[in-house]
Amino acid sequence: MHTNTLRELINDGLVKRIQYNEMPLRVEYSFTEKGKDLMPVFYEMMNWGFK
Repeated sequence: MHTNTLRELINDGLVKRIQYNEMPLRVEYSFTEKGKDLMPVFYEMMNWGFK
């Protein structure tokens, strides 16, 4: 489930994935600028969920 969601976010340009070729394999995910633009929306959704 998480893998599919991450792939969709990457394909939508909201998250970027960086893979480091080391042992053990290390992968980092972070928001792109487009994803960061949605932070206020995520924050409001979180507040709505708390209510």
